[in-house]
Amino acid sequence: MSAGLLAAAEPRRTRGGAGGVRFNRPRRRSEQTVWVPESLYRGSEFCDEAVAVYVKISALDARRSFPGARRDQDPCTARVAELATMLGMSPSAVERGLTHLNRPGPGGTEPWVFTKQRTHRGGEGRSAKRYARLVPRDQAALEIPVRVAEALSPRRLRAWLHLARATAKGLPVTAAELAGELFHHTGKSAGEPLSEKTGRRLLDGLQAAGWITLDRRAGLRGRHTVTVNTSPLHAVPAPTGSADAVEDGALFPVSDLVGPSVTDTHDGVGPDDHDGSLATEEDSSLTPDGRAGNLSIRRRRDSGSYRAAPVDNPAPPTFRGAGHSEKRSNNSGGTYRGPGLQLSPRVWQVLEPVRHELPAISPYVLRRIGQEIGRQLSAGVGTERLTARLTARYSRLTAHGPAAEHAHRGEVGRWILGAGLVRHGCRLPSCESGTTWSTGERCHLCANIAATAQEIAAEEAAGAQRRTVVEPRPEPPARSRPPTRWLPWPPPPEPGPEPPGPDVREQLRAAATPEAVRQALVEHGAPAAIRLYGRALVLPHLIDPEHDGRTTG
Repeated sequence: MSAGLLAAAEPRRTRGGAGGVRFNRPRRRSEQTVWVPESLYRGSEFCDEAVAVYVKISALDARRSFPGARRDQDPCTARVAELATMLGMSPSAVERGLTHLNRPGPGGTEPWVFTKQRTHRGGEGRSAKRYARLVPRDQAALEIPVRVAEALSPRRLRAWLHLARATAKGLPVTAAELAGELFHHTGKSAGEPLSEKTGRRLLDGLQAAGWITLDRRAGLRGRHTVTVNTSPLHAVPAPTGSADAVEDGALFPVSDLVGPSVTDTHDGVGPDDHDGSLATEEDSSLTPDGRAGNLSIRRRRDSGSYRAAPVDNPAPPTFRGAGHSEKRSNNSGGTYRGPGLQLSPRVWQVLEPVRHELPAISPYVLRRIGQEIGRQLSAGVGTERLTARLTARYSRLTAHGPAAEHAHRGEVGRWILGAGLVRHGCRLPSCESGTTWSTGERCHLCANIAATAQEIAAEEAAGAQRRTVVEPRPEPPARSRPPTRWLPWPPPPEPGPEPPGPDVREQLRAAATPEAVRQALVEHGAPAAIRLYGRALVLPHLIDPEHDGRTTG
């Protein structure tokens, strides 16, 4: 790479104006956001993998490019295999994205990524340094979370960016319009837009993963309304069966939370292998950050004797990078065969007043309720106190018809978390809704607070009733100034006799005697004597101790 390209990769310290750039602020991995230029994800010049690779390299290069960074701060030094692991892609896909990013863009623009190769002194290769070019302020761009690129496949990431752009501009989007913005980059159909069927599958896949909320036929002229989510949202399905039908004391089996496996073929006859073959082996030593284990990615078939074994608690595919024990084209988990949700006896004792409401609560909310009860019990709150608190508040809730009807519509679980189990009272742990739990007497701190509040309210009411006349503040007397006294201007000094002409001065100086010079000093002063006899004859008499340098003029 030439020195000019490397110099262009350095961060620009200018702010504002047409020459400024959009800086990516370095943050934690869960909060990191980067600016993605619109020219990168729109059009067919760059492949889908280039967008995801640029997002990750920009996030890793944010510490160097942000204003105020150290000059010795390294840019992105992750290897291709590490980038592939973090993005859930194959190394060949990452290399293809880097190839598109390292070459000049349309119209001869600068590349979006600059790569500088490095080697050890012995000649052994090292990881290259990659500099991400920041987006100028005069170009259209989107600021997106980095976790979107880590969780979505390159094609779905590009579709999500188009939907985010349309949402920001307030443009309605159909499946056909979304497919028209996406293109094939390999095969016989390279350069052609995707089909409408693929656009519908992309929308359904993003909705199933929780990255968009799709309201069908809710927009103008029967269009679908799309809400883009910066964090994945999952709807928990309603449980089936009753608590009595579950063995081993489990309330609901966790298998109710995971739907059946559905494979998205993406307009093909088989699953999308992302430029890799359908291998029959899989390396399970990969780590999410790519720092340990073998960094190669191998996939296996999800059918026959190579079917994946069930796990204890599989995470939804949205919250982990695809490519770890699953294909990118399959965003749904398998059937869960582990133990069901179980509650301890002390939690059951606390939930006894609302036991008949538990089947309507989702397993996720019920698990949160059990965690909250366990936290309060570990903090020293007794079981009887929690049970009495829940009983009293639930009785007041069911006493009102509308509130009870609202609670029976599936909201009772959130009511238990937000109102039923929350302690009311002052800061004293023994206070329970203004009453000391151990004695049953009124809490003295709550009584003092109530009395103080009443006194303040009474004083404010009394002050509002009194009409006080505010007298104007007297103005201070004006300061008297003494009259101005004008002093007379001193008269100008006497100029003395008119100086004689040059010829007369030459004669006087030629015939000058010390007595004549002293007489001129006494009569006319030093300036007039100097004009008559000159400095050479007058100055010796001015410094004479006998004369003492004083003149009468």
